Amino acid sequence: MGDPKRQRKGYKTPRHPWRAEILQEELKLLGEYGLRNKRELWRYKTMLSEIRGMARSILGMRAEKREMIESKLLKKLSRLGLIPEDATLDDVLDLSVRDILERRLQTISFKLGLAKSINQARQLVSHGHIAVGDRIVSIPGYLVTKDEESRVGYSPNSPFSKPG
Repeated sequence: MGDPKRQRKGYKTPRHPWRAEILQEELKLLGEYGLRNKRELWRYKTMLSEIRGMARSILGMRAEKREMIESKLLKKLSRLGLIPEDATLDDVLDLSVRDILERRLQTISFKLGLAKSINQARQLVSHGHIAVGDRIVSIPGYLVTKDEESRVGYSPNSPFSKPG
């Protein structure tokens, strides 16, 4: 757990940050998904790395121990909408950072047509105009589950929810 006073980084930086192809790929993802800075992208890359690391370690386990842990991981990822219901560990290893970025509230609200651009979607979320169900979520990086995806819309007290 650690000392609650001491914050720790939630991401790992690239090993070779000055390679041109890495810089171009990162900038393309920043623009496409409306991320604020590269730390946001690195956080999702680290999350993906940890998920794939769990899948690799599960593949090396004995069969009786493996089944329980594997089903738990697959259930969690399918609830998030990252993999289909009938997925295997090979599908988990095939995940990319784009799959995680597609599940962010900012991206989903843009894809649903609640905003005209990805950057406007970020602004609407952070200003409290977007709600998931009856709860206002003001975090653009909130990962929306499959169950919550159909309940994303304008918040009731937002001027955008009123017709006209």
